[in-house]
Amino acid sequence: MIKQLKQDAALVFGIITMVLFYTLGQSWLVPLSDHAVAIGLFTWLLVTMLWCAFKVVRHADALAVKLGEPYGTLVLTLTVTAIEVSLISAVMLTGKANPLLARDTMMAVVMIVMNGLVGASLLLGGLKHSEQEYQLEGTRAFLTVITPLVVIALVLPSFTTSTADPSYTSGQQLVFGAMTIALFGVFLAMQTMQQKHYFVQPIAAQLHEQAGETSRRHLDNHGVLYHTLMLLVTITPIVLLSKKLGTVMDFGIVELQLPVALSGILIAAIVLTPEGLAALKAARNNQLQRSINICLGSVLATIGLTVPAVLTISLFVGQPVTLGLGPTGIILIMLTLFSAALTFGGTKTSILQGAVHIALFLMYLILIFAP
Repeated sequence: MIKQLKQDAALVFGIITMVLFYTLGQSWLVPLSDHAVAIGLFTWLLVTMLWCAFKVVRHADALAVKLGEPYGTLVLTLTVTAIEVSLISAVMLTGKANPLLARDTMMAVVMIVMNGLVGASLLLGGLKHSEQEYQLEGTRAFLTVITPLVVIALVLPSFTTSTADPSYTSGQQLVFGAMTIALFGVFLAMQTMQQKHYFVQPIAAQLHEQAGETSRRHLDNHGVLYHTLMLLVTITPIVLLSKKLGTVMDFGIVELQLPVALSGILIAAIVLTPEGLAALKAARNNQLQRSINICLGSVLATIGLTVPAVLTISLFVGQPVTLGLGPTGIILIMLTLFSAALTFGGTKTSILQGAVHIALFLMYLILIFAP
C-alpha cells in the first residue's frame, strides 16, 4: 500500500493542485501583480506538471512493452493530442478565442516536434550509438500524410482568394475536414493492421527478444488497462494546468515585454513534455523507430484531430478561424518538411541530421523575438 502511494504521489499531488487552481485559483490569478507571488505560482505549477510528465512516461514505457509497437506509442500520442484538441475546443467555445489560436498551436507543435524533439533525439542517439537504424517505409508513410496535411492546413489558405483573410470558405472547411479525417483513418488502419511491421524497430529477432525480456523484468504486475487509465489520468493535470500556467506566463511576458507568441510556445512545449521525454529515452536506448513513432505520430495526430475539430466548431458557432501563415512561417514550415524528407531518406541517421533540425528550431525561436 505504501509502495503504491509512493508510485502515485505525482498523480495525487497533480490532482490536488488541479482542484485547488480550478476552485481557488481565480482569486490567486486574477489580481496577479506581485512578482514574488507570480514566481511562486509558476514554480508550483511547473514542478507539478513535470513530475506528472515523468510518471506519464513510465506508464507509456509499460504500454510499449506490453502492447508492442506501434500500439504503445499510439496510445500516448492519441491521448495527449485528444486532450490538446479538447482544450482548444473549450477555449473556442467560450467565445474568447483568438482566431489565430489553432494556427499558432499547430505551428508550434510542428516546429517543436519536427525540429526540436526530432533534432534532440537524433543528437542524443547519435552521440551514444553513432548511427541508428529505423524503418524507412514506416517513416516515409508518416511524411507522406503529414506533408500534404500541413501544407493544406497552414500554407494554402494564405494563397486562396475565396475569402478576404487567410482562411477557407464553409464549403472548403467541410471538404478539408472530411479529407483530413479520412487520411488519418487510412493511416491508422495501415499502422495498426496491414503494415504494422513498418513501425517496429529493425533489429535482429534475437536482440529484440532479449530487449523485450529485459524490459519485462522491470515491469510491475499491472495490466494494460491499468497503465492505459493511469496514463490518461496522470496526463490530465499536465494539460489542464497548462491553461493556469499560461495566465502566469502572460503576466510575466507583459511585465518583461516579451513576444506574445512566446506564451503559446511555452504551453505547447510543456504539454508535449511526456511525449518528448518518451522520445528522448527511446532514442537513447537505441529504439529510434519508437522515437520517430512518437514524434511524427504527435504531429500527424495534432493535424488530423485539431483541424477537423476547430473547423467544425467554427462552422457551428460562427467563429472565424485563420489558418494561413505569414511569409516567414511558410518558409520555416516548407524548410522543415523538406529537411525531414532528406533526414529520413535513408535507413540510418547520425548527429548531422540532428544538428540541422536543432538549427531550424533555434531559427524559429529567434524569429519569435525578432520577426
